[in-house]
Amino acid sequence: MIKNKKILIVGAGGFIGGHLTKKLLENNNSIVAADIKPKEYWFQDFENVKNYYSMDMKEINNCRKVTKNIDYVFNMACNMGGMGFIENNKAECMQSVLINTNLLIACKEDGIKKYFFSSSACAYNKSKQQDVFVEGLKENDAYPADPEDGYGWEKLFSERMCRHFMEDYGIEVRIGRYHNIYGPYGTFDGGREKAPAALCRKVIEAKQNNKKKIEVWGDGKQTRTFLYIDDCIEGTLRLFESNYSEPVNIGSDEQVSINQMIEIIESVTNTKKLERVYQLDKPKGVRGRSSNNDLVKKILNWSFKIKLKEGLKKTYNWISGEMSKQGSNLSRFTKS
Repeated sequence: MIKNKKILIVGAGGFIGGHLTKKLLENNNSIVAADIKPKEYWFQDFENVKNYYSMDMKEINNCRKVTKNIDYVFNMACNMGGMGFIENNKAECMQSVLINTNLLIACKEDGIKKYFFSSSACAYNKSKQQDVFVEGLKENDAYPADPEDGYGWEKLFSERMCRHFMEDYGIEVRIGRYHNIYGPYGTFDGGREKAPAALCRKVIEAKQNNKKKIEVWGDGKQTRTFLYIDDCIEGTLRLFESNYSEPVNIGSDEQVSINQMIEIIESVTNTKKLERVYQLDKPKGVRGRSSNNDLVKKILNWSFKIKLKEGLKKTYNWISGEMSKQGSNLSRFTKS
């Protein structure tokens, strides 16, 4: 893996960005960390990162401040959240295109040779995701283009921007299409959380309050694949170190319904079966989405290792610990 490089991580205060920062620090890299959030709200805080920047990376002059004397850039930043946030904040999600565009311009100006863009499975054509337990999405299924409105279009457009900066200016790009990444040190309440964290929180709340039911968005039959954060980071770094410049799925192929995921959470936490209260008026996203991993296995010799059952238990335990903290206002970061 990457060692002894000076690396800029944009979105370092976020969920995936925080885990990536931690891993790259373990390999003796020097990290410049940037995020729009004030530092006290970053998910992880690292004592051996000296160069922190809390600023809006949609501004090109801010991008220019952090790309000087950098070897590699990882763009993990975007305005996003779970389906509730994505469907109700399309304009906000679309503005993240400015982060990628201006960051690429700054990289071109400073002669940076290698750049990673964190894309999403939301870039895929929605017509291929209308049934439950669908076949895995292959990388060429993004075209003809019909991605998730707002957020998905931003990701697909930014992928193209990366390609053209490579073609025109010689910047080596790597593009990972993430499929529902989950795990500790991420959002679990407030409206931006994704399904695994939201459901873990709801089960914990039900147990704390002696309730026998939980609310579920949709009918619970919608299906997804979910990738644990440690596998995500390994896949990301393997892709970055590869010679492959087209978009690549970073996901698992362990497809489950929301109902099945709740059952897994109940089983690994010794929770009696809770009544499901289905909220059919809530945002649900596509009916089914799964990652086809044929390409990533071929070019990286990589596949996910952590099964959903194990990953959900780890996630549940972390969220439970955060929720049990007294007087911490559900602290969103930890010292590392």
